[in-house]
Amino acid sequence: MMTQNSGVGGTVDSFGLTHRGKVREVNEDHFFVAALHKTLDLRHTSIEELDAFEHLRRSEDHLFVVADGVGTIGGGRIASGTAVRTLVTYIGRTMGCYYSYDVESENEFIEQLENAVKHAHETLLEEFSSKGTGPATTLTMATLMWPRAYLIHVGDSRAYHLRRGRIRQITQDQTMGELMIDQGIMTEEQVKRSSLSNTLSSAVGAEMKPSVGLIDLNWGDTLLLCSDGLTRHVPDDAIAEILAQADTAQVACERLVDAALEDGGRDNITVVVGRMVENS
Repeated sequence: MMTQNSGVGGTVDSFGLTHRGKVREVNEDHFFVAALHKTLDLRHTSIEELDAFEHLRRSEDHLFVVADGVGTIGGGRIASGTAVRTLVTYIGRTMGCYYSYDVESENEFIEQLENAVKHAHETLLEEFSSKGTGPATTLTMATLMWPRAYLIHVGDSRAYHLRRGRIRQITQDQTMGELMIDQGIMTEEQVKRSSLSNTLSSAVGAEMKPSVGLIDLNWGDTLLLCSDGLTRHVPDDAIAEILAQADTAQVACERLVDAALEDGGRDNITVVVGRMVENS
C-alpha cells in the first residue's frame, strides 16, 4: 500500500508491505498506512492576504501502524487484525482531538492516542475472555503531525529513524530479556543465549504497558516501522543502507523484505516506510 501526499515544504512518500516468510504457515502480521486530511475549503472572501490560511488549505498528517500477532496458529493473525481495526476505528471516531490540535493540547492528543491502544487492548480481552488465555499482539504506531511524530509502542515491533544516513532505533523492545538487562539481572550476552529475547513482557491482549515517545523530523528523514521478522535477519547498518539508497518508500520496503527472505525468512516480515521528501 502506498500513499504519496504533498504538504507545505515537502512530501511524505509512504508504503507498507508484508510477507509470510519462508517457514510460517500463516502471516500473523498486519499493517496500516493512512493520510489524515485537515482542509479548509475556501469558497469566497474579501481578504486579499491568504497566507495565514495556507496551512489549513492543505494540511495533511499520517498514521502508520505495525502489529505482529502471537498465539496458536491463526490466533495471532486474528489478534493483530482485531487490534489494528479497533485502533483505527477508534481514532476515526475521535478525530475531533486531531482537528483542534495545537501545541497547548499536545498532552491531550497523546492521551487520545494512548486511549486508542487501550481500547484495542480491552477489545481483545473481551473477545477472548471466555476462551481462557487468548492470542495477543505487538503494536507500534506513529502519528505524523509535521514536524513531529508521536509513537505508541507495545511489544517488540520496532520504529527506526534515519537522518543523513545514520539510523537510530527509537523504540525499546518490551521483552523479558530487555527487562532482565535493565534490572541488571542478566547481561546482553546471557540474554542472547536464552529464549528471553523473544519472550514479550508487554503485549496488546495480555499484560500491557504502552510506551509513549515523540521525535521531531526534518525533510530528508525516513521513518521505518517493522516486525521482528525483519530485524532477526537484517542488521541495523544494512537497514540504514537500504533506506538511504532507495529512491521511493515502495522500493525501500521491497528491498528490506527481500533482504530478510534472503537470510532465511524464518518469520513473518512487515515493514512500513515513510520518507520525508523535501519539495524541489
